[in-house]
Amino acid sequence: MHALNWGASDGDMTRVMAGDATVPHPNYENTMALEIEAAPAHLWPWLMQMGYRRGGLYSYDWLDRLFGHLDRPSATRVLPEFQTLREGDVVPLGRGAGLTVRTIDPERALVLGGTDGDFQWIWEFGLYPIAPGRTRLVSRGRAHVPGTWRWRVFMALLAPAAFLMTRRMLLGLQRRAETLARS
Repeated sequence: MHALNWGASDGDMTRVMAGDATVPHPNYENTMALEIEAAPAHLWPWLMQMGYRRGGLYSYDWLDRLFGHLDRPSATRVLPEFQTLREGDVVPLGRGAGLTVRTIDPERALVLGGTDGDFQWIWEFGLYPIAPGRTRLVSRGRAHVPGTWRWRVFMALLAPAAFLMTRRMLLGLQRRAETLARS
């Protein structure tokens, strides 16, 4: 299996997700997934609070801090002050720009997106109950990337970093949601 599709089943790869139509003709896409021994209600608070100067990114904190994406370690508890997001809100990913909330369907889907000229990108999280107390978490990134050499180099560098950081983030979300479910 290709690294950009870590943990994703054939069903995850072909699943229509809430943000897919936002980038209808992507030339970059990844889908990563895992099962979590917790209900969507135990996972949702962690998604609501993610971001810079919020709950963090639940990935490699030292690396996120090195690149300016975090100002402190990722949260290990639910932070009530960051439990509200609405369409149009911006989730900061670092000191610079953030991603805009495009779609929010509580305990089901969170779609974040951004644009930079001809570059258009979405990052979405889908929560799919598979049994009582078990959820399939699917992360999908879709982008339409201009064909210039600058963008090709950017994506060549971004893809391996995105794999490492997203995989770690999913595992961090899994650990936090399962801990919350047990408490």
